Amino acid sequence: MPHLRDEPALLQAIRSIHEAIRAEVTEACVTSSTDELATVTGKQAGDVIYAVDRLSEQVLVDRFAALARNWPCVLVAEGLGVDGRRVLPEGARERDAEIVALVDPIDGTRGLMYQKRPAWILTGIAPYRGGSETLADIRIAVQTEIPLVKQHLADTLWAVAGVGARAERYDLVAGTRTPLSFRPSRATTVAHGFGGLSKFFSGTRAELAAIDDAVVRRLLGDRGDDGDPLVFDDEYLTSAGQLYELAVGHDRWIADLRPLLQPARRAAGRPPVFCAHPYDLACELIAREAGVIVTDPRGMPLAAPMDVTSDVAWMGFANAQLAQTVGGALTAELRARGLI
Repeated sequence: MPHLRDEPALLQAIRSIHEAIRAEVTEACVTSSTDELATVTGKQAGDVIYAVDRLSEQVLVDRFAALARNWPCVLVAEGLGVDGRRVLPEGARERDAEIVALVDPIDGTRGLMYQKRPAWILTGIAPYRGGSETLADIRIAVQTEIPLVKQHLADTLWAVAGVGARAERYDLVAGTRTPLSFRPSRATTVAHGFGGLSKFFSGTRAELAAIDDAVVRRLLGDRGDDGDPLVFDDEYLTSAGQLYELAVGHDRWIADLRPLLQPARRAAGRPPVFCAHPYDLACELIAREAGVIVTDPRGMPLAAPMDVTSDVAWMGFANAQLAQTVGGALTAELRARGLI
């Protein structure tokens, strides 16, 4: 994979942009009511846009415009028009771009606006390749936590392809930064651990939960039928948050398979399922550099185009052993159901 020009400086520039967005959104969460933050303001690229999402848009564009003076770029994010692309600096031609920046200014909007769970700012940077860039081309990734109002610590994780993943914890009260050590779980069984399928929204939960239960049954048999819960479920409504939970050792496996349900729904004349998009996975490089196994449902590396519309299905496993056992059981169940 080709290197980006002056990667350390580019990485630091991205981190500074994230900190500006975090400050803007955190201040709004302090001064605004939940109802104000949760007001629906529109819909773009198949996703609902809430008032809290609008807070970061101007900061995002202004900061990337400044970055583009050194690294001409194509910025890809929701809120930038129909195709979600903007060439910076203004007036530049896309063919002169040096990098593509895939950004989700707030991943986890719904949890943050109701002050239930922290959200994340995501940026993945890839060399510009004429518009054919995919998630597999991302060379630098930065993931920054937007904390709850009652939370004074916030994590930032970053990675450079082939170099590894690092993190720090920021104290919003003291203004201090502390290096953060983390690693995925080394457990080789799903028993007494967190994991499962993403089934966030009404309309598809029954089918996804049935797959989830069937996979656990393939792995553990009926050992949980005596009332002893063997596998725990945690619905963190953000792809970045799910990858974080895998990277820091909280979860053992996660699979988001919602796109696999689309063909049958279309054939039945039913509305499409709301799915994860490439910007939600802009920082999956961090999890992989930390040791997490991240693939598509067929076990291949993620290679979705860097756009704001494509549906993305993915699976994540804390280690290679779980990728083999859980991944094998999951793949067998999906094949049995005709989903792959």
